[in-house]
Amino acid sequence: MGKRVAVVLAGCGVFDGSEIHEASAALVHLSRGGAEVKIFAPNIEQRDVVNHLKGSPTEEKRNVLAESARLARGNIQDLAELKASEFDAVIFPGGFGVAKNLCSWAVDGKNCTVNEHVSATLQAFHSAKKPIGLCCISPVLAAKVFPGCEVTVGQDKNVDGRFPDAETASAIAELGCKHICKNVNESHVDEANKIVTTCAFMCKAPLHEIFDGIGTMVQEVLKLA
Repeated sequence: MGKRVAVVLAGCGVFDGSEIHEASAALVHLSRGGAEVKIFAPNIEQRDVVNHLKGSPTEEKRNVLAESARLARGNIQDLAELKASEFDAVIFPGGFGVAKNLCSWAVDGKNCTVNEHVSATLQAFHSAKKPIGLCCISPVLAAKVFPGCEVTVGQDKNVDGRFPDAETASAIAELGCKHICKNVNESHVDEANKIVTTCAFMCKAPLHEIFDGIGTMVQEVLKLA
């Protein structure tokens, strides 16, 4: 039987929700790996709603669970209902919605707070010694909840202009965690904590390289599950 994997979304769209390509890549690689997947999102209001054509916020109000349902083709559950005992692993794709809706990193940086259901989910899988996969900005969730863990968000310097958010690595280190520099097509495995991370769109790279990097993260998670 395939591994049972929960995927946690943060909305729909890079600027205020889950990054669509990352979510899709994770789901494709999980499907290829024979995993049985269920999708979850918190039933909360988005921090903001961004017009993705103009790149600016609007006055609109949207719900994270309802927006995430777009990516899940309607087959989604409230994150509050997720039971770690029913799964072998959990994966968090990236996107600004992670930093806005799943936690407050977008506003507060390393002093952010993590949504209670997100924190409880991470802690439940960690306590059960079940693997946690995170990509793009999502590794900051692990850095905030598990001081001392090892994660990657790519490089700690803006190498060739490809890592414009390299300062995130410094903020992770300031939280007492170890940042491991990796290329976009690689992932890092924190064996002690069973946390697998990859940088995805934290790197300016061709889509297929991001897809492949997420593939390495998914493969490592399934190996650990």
